[in-house]
Amino acid sequence: MQQAHRRPIRQVAYFCDDVRAAARAHHAAFGSGPFFVADNIPLARAVHRGTERLLDHSSAYGQWGDVMVEFVQQNNSGPSPFHDLFPEGSGRHGLHHVALWVDDVDAEIARFAAAGAPCALRAEMNDGFVFAFADTTATLGHMTELYAPVPSLTGFYAMVAEAAASYDGGELITTIAFS
Repeated sequence: MQQAHRRPIRQVAYFCDDVRAAARAHHAAFGSGPFFVADNIPLARAVHRGTERLLDHSSAYGQWGDVMVEFVQQNNSGPSPFHDLFPEGSGRHGLHHVALWVDDVDAEIARFAAAGAPCALRAEMNDGFVFAFADTTATLGHMTELYAPVPSLTGFYAMVAEAAASYDGGELITTIAFS
């Protein structure tokens, strides 16, 4: 197992009302991007705090220096790890999570839970990719996302970084789809 101190942050993610507007604003302020937007990301399963729930969300992914930046919006109403930090209807938004690559998502969920950071979400995409949020808000003020660096993920991260390295000021936002 990787040592905890050897787990660099791979992504910083913000909850917002509109991922495209947030991406444009972040680009204007910090030069991040370009951004790849996935609308209504399909999930095979989402278990929020022990209860299976619908979670319809959209995300914008771009590069911000050496780290990926994500903007995420929830498209459906109801409880979620996003609404845990930013209550529905509050109009609040901001830093939601940082992401780490781990060897075994379920083992890390258990490790974080044993350390006082319970699992806020364990989700599976249609292709079997698993991600989870450990609720580290009591100690860090935000969630910590956990996922294994499988080829589809590392390839996506590389594609976003390469797009940033070759960005010439053209189209800032490209719509993509996850199956």
